Amino acid sequence: MINFRVLGMTCGGCARAVTNAVQRVDENAKVDVDLGAKRVSVQSSADPKLFESAIGDAGYEVSLLPA
Repeated sequence: MINFRVLGMTCGGCARAVTNAVQRVDENAKVDVDLGAKRVSVQSSADPKLFESAIGDAGYEVSLLPA
């Protein structure tokens, strides 16, 4: 599981935008968004940096959390 802290997510629309960004990198990725904790968890074998970049490109401040 890859975990990110994502700032700027405030609603369901934000959660969908982040999920879509992640799934553009890996369409089979399992994504869990916790708006309250500002955390996004991704289950995928793809490079975490690709997800970090995609979420950032979607307009959110993102950082990879330690495993």
